[in-house]
Amino acid sequence: MKGVYIAVAMQIGSNKSAAVINVTPMIDIVMVLLIVFMLLPTKTVGLKSDVPQLPTENQPSIPNPQHLVLRIQKDHSMDINSQPVVLAELHERLQTLFAVRPDGVLFVNGARELEFDDVATVIDIAHGAGVERIGVMTDKVTGAAPGYH
Repeated sequence: MKGVYIAVAMQIGSNKSAAVINVTPMIDIVMVLLIVFMLLPTKTVGLKSDVPQLPTENQPSIPNPQHLVLRIQKDHSMDINSQPVVLAELHERLQTLFAVRPDGVLFVNGARELEFDDVATVIDIAHGAGVERIGVMTDKVTGAAPGYH
């Protein structure tokens, strides 16, 4: 009979008992796990991100005409640079706007009351419309958020 045998030995006829466990199967499992984790890819590929730089005191903040701001209100209404747009027309509208702005950035500003899924849907539509650079706007944080220490 072939197979893996686990040996346990006990001394009979004595008050002292000793157990010997065969650790070979455990070493085999550890070696397999070691090889698996060594072969897994270590570098993950994600989306490229740019961190905005704060303007210096002497440099005024001038809005770039290539950039657009898409605001999503808590009632799910949207506007692009204060011009209303509905979700059904968003894809076509973004394609038209970014056809003349190949280096432009779309900043998405979602209301705090929205679920992330609502904002992610708009980002996905924008990406599908060919918008290469998408930024997410957040509220300015002045202190620690409640509940975080």
